[in-house]
Amino acid sequence: MMATMRINIGPIHPSTHGVLRFVADVDGDTIKRTETHVGFLHRGVEKLIENRMYMQSPSFMEKMDYIAPLSWDDLYVNTIEKAMGVNVKETAKYARVILLEFQRVASHLLWLGTFCNDLGQMFTSFMWSFRERDRIIKLLQDVSGGRMFYVNIRITGLNRKLPDDFKDRAYSLADYIEERILAYPDVLDSNPIFMERTKGIGVISKDNAIKYGVSGPVLRASGVGYDVRKANPYYIYEKVKFNVPTETAGDAYARYRIRYYEMLESIKIIRQALDAMPEDNDVVGMPIRLIYPQPNPTPIMNNAELPRGEGIIYMVPDKTRPYRIYLRSGTYTNIAILDKITENIKYADFFAIMGSLDLVASDIDK
Repeated sequence: MMATMRINIGPIHPSTHGVLRFVADVDGDTIKRTETHVGFLHRGVEKLIENRMYMQSPSFMEKMDYIAPLSWDDLYVNTIEKAMGVNVKETAKYARVILLEFQRVASHLLWLGTFCNDLGQMFTSFMWSFRERDRIIKLLQDVSGGRMFYVNIRITGLNRKLPDDFKDRAYSLADYIEERILAYPDVLDSNPIFMERTKGIGVISKDNAIKYGVSGPVLRASGVGYDVRKANPYYIYEKVKFNVPTETAGDAYARYRIRYYEMLESIKIIRQALDAMPEDNDVVGMPIRLIYPQPNPTPIMNNAELPRGEGIIYMVPDKTRPYRIYLRSGTYTNIAILDKITENIKYADFFAIMGSLDLVASDIDK
C-alpha cells in the first residue's frame, strides 16, 4: 500500500485558470482529498469602489472577469441606475442585451477552446473557437473602442452611439457564429478521447448543486433550470423567447452541452432583439459626473445572469460613491464544490473537472 502524499497543484497560471493553488492528498495517481486555496490574486475591488466616485469604478468591475468584462460592467452600472431610480433608454435596453449575449457567446467560446486544451488534445477545437470569438471581439471593439476591456456602459445607456452599420453587422455575425458552432458536435461528440474524459467525470448531483449554491451552466447541468434572465427578467428579456437548457447527468460533458446550447440560445435572443430594436440610435447615457440625489438612500440588491453564473451586487449608496458594496460572483460559489467532486478521482481527471467549472481566478479573488 502506497502512503498518501500531499502535493501542490499550482499556483501556476496556464493550467489553473489564474493564480490558484490546490493542495491534494494523493495515493498513487488517485486524489483522495483536495483543499482549495485562494487569495493569491486579491485585488480589493470592493474597497477600491467604496473610495471612488460611482463612474470611476466600471474599469475595476471589468477586471474581475476579464473573459466577459462587459457583464460585470453592466451589472454595476445597472445597480447604480436602480439606486438613482432612473430608467434605461428603450433603445439602449436592446443594445445592452445584444452586446451582453455576444459577450456570453465569446466567453463560452473561449471556455470551450481552453477546456479542450486542458484535456491535452483537440487543438482544432481551440483554433475554431478562437476564430469565432475574434469576430465577436472585433464587433465589441468597434462599438466601444476597446478590444479587451470595454467600459462602455453609462447611466441610462451606453458610452457612445452605435456604428451606423451595427444592425447589419450583428445580423451577419449571428449567422456566421451559428453556422460555425453547429459543426462543433461533429468533431467533439465523435471524439472518443473527449467523451471518455468528460462523461461521468466530476458528477454534481442535483441535491449537491443546490446545497453548495452553484449557479449558471454548472447548476443547469445538474438539472436545475434556474436562469436570472427568466426568473427575474431585466431589460427586454421578458419580451424575447428563449429556452433555458438543462441536463441531468451533472458531469463535465453535461456542462459542455449546456454552454454549447446556451450559445445557440444567445444567437436566438440577439436576432429577436435586433428585429425589435428601435431605429433611433438613442443609446448615449448620462455624463460621468454623478451626484446621488437622495439624502437617505436604501440598500440595493441587484442580480444578473453572467456567463459563469449569477452575479449579485449588494450596495449601500451614498451621494457620490457607494458607502458599502459587496460582490458575489458565480465563479466564487462554483469553486466551493470542487473539493467535494474531486474525492477519489484520478489525478488526470482533476484538470478536466476544474476546467468544466469555467473558473476565472480574479472573479474569485475580487
